Amino acid sequence: MRIHFIGIGGIGMSSLAQYYHEKGHQVFGSDLVSSEITELLKEKGVGITIGQYEQNIKEDFDLVIYSPAVPAENSEYKRALELDLRIQSYPEALGELTKQYFTIAVSGSHGKSTTTALISLILLKAKLDPTVILGTKLKEFGDSNFRMGKSNFLVIEACEYDDSFNNYQPKITVVTNIDKEHLDYFKTFANVVKAFKKFILKLPEDGFLVANKDDLGIKKVINSKFASSNQFSIKQFSIKHSDAKKLRKILKIPGDHNVSNALASLELARILNVKDEISFKALSEYRGSWRRFEIKEGHAEKKHIIIVSDYGHHPNEVSATLIATREKYPKKKIWLVYQPHQYQRTHYLFSDFVKVFRGVKIDEILITEIYDVAGREEKQISSSVSSESLVKRINKKNVRYMNFELVENFIKENIKAGDILVVMGAGDIYKLADKF
Repeated sequence: MRIHFIGIGGIGMSSLAQYYHEKGHQVFGSDLVSSEITELLKEKGVGITIGQYEQNIKEDFDLVIYSPAVPAENSEYKRALELDLRIQSYPEALGELTKQYFTIAVSGSHGKSTTTALISLILLKAKLDPTVILGTKLKEFGDSNFRMGKSNFLVIEACEYDDSFNNYQPKITVVTNIDKEHLDYFKTFANVVKAFKKFILKLPEDGFLVANKDDLGIKKVINSKFASSNQFSIKQFSIKHSDAKKLRKILKIPGDHNVSNALASLELARILNVKDEISFKALSEYRGSWRRFEIKEGHAEKKHIIIVSDYGHHPNEVSATLIATREKYPKKKIWLVYQPHQYQRTHYLFSDFVKVFRGVKIDEILITEIYDVAGREEKQISSSVSSESLVKRINKKNVRYMNFELVENFIKENIKAGDILVVMGAGDIYKLADKF
């Protein structure tokens, strides 16, 4: 088949594109800007075009897959409709694959990528040879966000945004937590909970649910009535369990949130009859992934510093990562450069962000402009919220707004040798970490 991806640079889209490429199909794709991901795809032999134009869509394409972020007025999308080509959204296309495999779907408001990575590495260590569609790049996958396996196991991330995960047909569903996330789509937390419940109920009678017993959001779904009225098996994990103590000793990634992610992976492995010794070995060897508490050594004007690059962009993710940073570096001076992700998220969770930044034990905090997510912002909200207003409300001397272009020089001039620099956000802020 000849397959074209509109928005191929997205983390999920690029992983699916690699799947089809590995299967021997001719794969093409376009995106608005070049990135590490598009360069990775080029190296693998995928036909990449930067810029989206109707001439990119050919009459002989067998399938056009588009990112949910692509607006209806996109020229390539409109051209595909005009040519009456077969069109699928990313969740629809991935949903088709989940029917062909024994699918393990990792869902949750936070921790999906780390948990998916941990599960994948356990299955690899157990010689179960999974195919993996991942939301981050793993060194173990050759710095890729995809792995082609030969077995019938498929491990995927299942995102709740736009009810995407309801396209999937898993045999095992993992839920790390349920939180106030993607409120631009769901509007209320109650709607988030309803969406997760609907997704969980897609499990077959012989399926399994692996869920976080400690999470308040999950408790709204899994009660005694829910457990007794469904045929699939429910396995719950808790940070209060004795396994957590052992994991704290062996994990190289810090923080209770990562202990919880590891517990989910361990519970999943036990369902598949993987021996604990194999699981613990795999978990102990995991050193993190791209932009998930990724630790690098760097230099600022010849001063040696430690850089932590992290994807966190929700208040609870920011808090968990910064608590973990302070635990790992208790006596170091810690700098944070944070790029808020999406005007709507900043608007809906404004008070939560204020609370987090007022409470974290970080020495210097620089907040840059909000990263504008194309196709997902409402103009009215975009004009009503800003990083400056967030910093003003936080009202702490060590928290300041700074234009993205000025941050690099400010850090270089003021950071001291041995300091820790945390670069955080889901937008293009990771490029700052690369400059050191």
